[in-house]
Parts: sequence; structure tokens; C-alpha cells
Amino acid sequence: MSGRGSSQLQVGIDVGGTNTDAVAVIAGEVVAAIKSPTTADVTSGIVHSLERLLDDSAIDRGKVSAVMVGTTHFTNAFVEAARLVPTAIVRLCGSATRAVPPLTDWPPTLRKAVEGKVFMVSGGTEFDGREIAPLDEVELKEVAAEIQKEGIASIAITAVFSPVRNDQELEAVRILAEALGDVSFSISSEIGSIGLLERENATVMNASLRGVADHIVAGLEKAMRDLGLEAPLLVSQNDGTLMDTSYTRRYPIATFASGPTNSMRGAARLSGSMDCVVLDIGGTTSDLGVLSDGFPREAGVAVDIAGVRTNFRMPDVHSIGIGGGSLVTTDGDVSVGPRSVGFRITDEALVFGGSTFTATDLAVAAGMAEVGDPELVARLDKGVIREGLEVIRTSVAVALDRMKTSAEPVPVVVVGGGSIVVGDDIPGASEVIRPPHHAVANAVGAAIADVSGQVDRIVSLDEITREAALESAKQEAIDRAIAAGAARNTIRILDVEEVPLAYLPSNAVRLKVKAVGELGNRDA
Repeated sequence: MSGRGSSQLQVGIDVGGTNTDAVAVIAGEVVAAIKSPTTADVTSGIVHSLERLLDDSAIDRGKVSAVMVGTTHFTNAFVEAARLVPTAIVRLCGSATRAVPPLTDWPPTLRKAVEGKVFMVSGGTEFDGREIAPLDEVELKEVAAEIQKEGIASIAITAVFSPVRNDQELEAVRILAEALGDVSFSISSEIGSIGLLERENATVMNASLRGVADHIVAGLEKAMRDLGLEAPLLVSQNDGTLMDTSYTRRYPIATFASGPTNSMRGAARLSGSMDCVVLDIGGTTSDLGVLSDGFPREAGVAVDIAGVRTNFRMPDVHSIGIGGGSLVTTDGDVSVGPRSVGFRITDEALVFGGSTFTATDLAVAAGMAEVGDPELVARLDKGVIREGLEVIRTSVAVALDRMKTSAEPVPVVVVGGGSIVVGDDIPGASEVIRPPHHAVANAVGAAIADVSGQVDRIVSLDEITREAALESAKQEAIDRAIAAGAARNTIRILDVEEVPLAYLPSNAVRLKVKAVGELGNRDA
């Protein structure tokens, strides 16, 4: 099937900390949208939102061509150290890197939750692909016996400099799989980038989430069947693209931070702005990200997740504790956030008859929005209102300045259900755009997302020509996009980054290539 047929009806769902949004989209146009409170178990909220969308809009379920879900399941599971599976960690390193063993910098709670067994064995390469030490098959079979004895079913394999040369990782998988049978593998060269410890951390994180992934995907697929939907189920990745359920089971870590990227992609589609800053204001936080050619700018440094440093692909997002449900305090100077009533806003905010002073109350009292009962905030002190809104304005301006690469004003697209708390005079913005359906931009981003493949490797141009190295990297990125579910005839190279590494010999260059294509049949 093609992912962008003119009559294709696609459903996008995105889970936020306060609301779970769902939209129906035909040919890129929103035809129905709803918001529901996010539930503690997340899945029931997704099912409820999907059911409401279908029922309220009288959508013919047989005409739904695909359902795309952006979920916080996996991030929540890791941050909370909940339902993580014990993982066997195999580092192929020979005599190198042993001074700093795996999980050295992990918080104790997370380490206890994921550490099944750690092995540092023969293998690994130098930056130019020369072996540090060969694989030792006998040693790996002994490792397999130990893993089997411990009853561990998820294995993380990391070789030194495997982004340069990953044949040892693949061979180690073959040897261990033959000895162990039905276990799952996470391979560092498929997940992280250059930098051993951060890449290893990301690989272990992914491996520890494999059980959660199987459970969540099975639950969502069952919900689809129960609702009478035969359309394929896709899950949002954190680069603003999609993956099918088999890919999700294998790479659950790719969902981390998918919410902000969905909002950015949705903002691009709704506003038509392909190069801008997106300000996504929810009930608890505001996320700022940069769009370049319609896709989120990638973080250029290691990313910390729950106290663990990683270097896998993540969007460059800056979050501040300002949202529609942020608490306003008036003891001394007026302050807004970071504490929030979150999904309880319709019970606790003043405009809804509650007793908690929130940022939404400020916006309604100032005449910036019409929600709840304005009479309930009509007697708020005007000085407090003015000062509170200025606190929000200043916080957003500082965050915007942090995301910009120059002092020049930039277009800002404002989306999210909490966007009523920000006016149209943001310092540093050349214009402030609020597109139609901006409150559900995150779900729109999920519904219209493409599929991607990405390569990040170091090559020696003493051993291969620059043209051949680039062509090889592009083809691998295309192959990865196809494996993730992209239609072959729609794939294009979105980004090519070539960085000479002057501090390394052998004329070394780091190549990063990203390919994207429309959702479709893998054989298309």
C-alpha cells in the first residue's frame, strides 16, 4: 500500500503527561480530533481516545488505512525502573576499556533493575577497523552457558568501535544464538553512535525494555482487533518518523522523546513552516525544538536519560516547567511552575471551580482565552495577573534564545493544549504562528509521519574513496528505512553530514546519513 494516497484515512494518537490526543487525517487534512485525559497505565487512555475518535466522528473503521501511536510507555518504564528485564551485557574489548566496566555510572536503582550478568571478552577494533583482539568462539560459548544458567533472555552486545566495523558483533550474535536459542539481542552498532560507554548504555537500555515492548505492542494490537480495526499499527520514533510493530519490539528505545518530535512534525504540517522553532506547551511543561527542512534538529551531544548518559539518536529539545496546569504562587514575587496540577486541571484550576491558582487562570483572567468560567477569576489581582504572565513570557524568551543559533529573530510556531498561556509578543520571535488544530499537533505529527533509516560511522579515506564511502552509507540508510517499513520508491536522502576527524590518522571522516520515505509495503 502507499502511505499517502489521496483518500487514505490515517489515525494519529499521541500520549502526553496531561492529555492523550487523537486525530483522523485524510490527505494531510485533519477531519476529526479529540482530547482525553492520560491514564496511569497509558494503554487504556490510548484505547479510550481511539474509541472516542471513531465513535464521535462516525468514521468507517474499514476505511482506516493505518493507526500511528506516539507513546510514553517505554520512557516511563525506564525512568521508573519498572518491568525492566535482567540483561546480559557482553562487551567485546580484548584488553582495552576494562578499567571502566559496563554500568559504572548508572544510578543504583536502575543498575539493580537491569544488571543480569556482565562479561568483558576478547574482541573489539581500533578506530580504523584493525582488530584489538579476535573473537574467541570457545569463550563466547562459555558466556552462553553462564547466561543460560542464569535464565537471562535479553542480551546487549557492544564491541569497541563497532560503528566503524560491526562484523564481530554480528558474529557474536550468531554464536550466542546457536547456543541459546530463543533469546533477544540488542546490538550497539544498530543503536548508538561513536563513544563506547554512551553507546553501550543505550544498548543495555534497549535490551532491558524488550519485555516491556513485547507486552505493550501485544496489548495495542489486541485493542486494535477488539475495536474492529484491521489497519497496520505503527509507532512514532524520536526523529519524527515511524516504525512498524516488529521494529518497535526490537528497538523500543527509539520511542524516547517521540512526543516533542510528533509536535514538531505536526507543527510543520499545520503551519507550512519547515524551518522554525516549535514551542509545544502542554499541561505540565513546554518543549522547544528546532525544525530544519521539516524535521527536528538532532541533539549534538550525549543525552542524559534518568541519570544515564547515552548517544543514540535524540531530538534537540529544551524543556521548561511552564504549562497550562502550572501552579501560580504569590508569596513574595509571583512565580509560575514548575509544579503542576497536570491532568487534574479540569478539577483543580480556579476557572473550573477548583481551588488551585494555575497558569490557565492567568490566561483566562487576562482575556487571552475562553475556557471554563471567566467569572471565577474576574476578581484576581490585576497586578498579579500582569506579573505572572510576564514570568511566563520571560521564561519562554530565555528558552527560545537557548535554542537559536544566532541573535536574529526566528519564526515560532506555538502548539499544544496549554498554548493559551503565551501571547503573540515573544521576545526573539520574528512572528508567532498558531496554526489550525494547534492543540493536537502532536497527534497530527504521528498521523502524517514518514519512515526513516540512519547511518553514523567513521571511515578511513585511505582505504576507500570519498564517493564510494558516501554511496555505501547512503545505500545502508536506504536499506534501514526499507527495513523499518518505508516504500522503496518514495525514499529520499534527507541529510548527509561529513565531518573530517583531524585528530585521527588515516584520513578519517565521520559520515552521518539519513533517508526518509513514505509508509508503505516493504516490497513497494
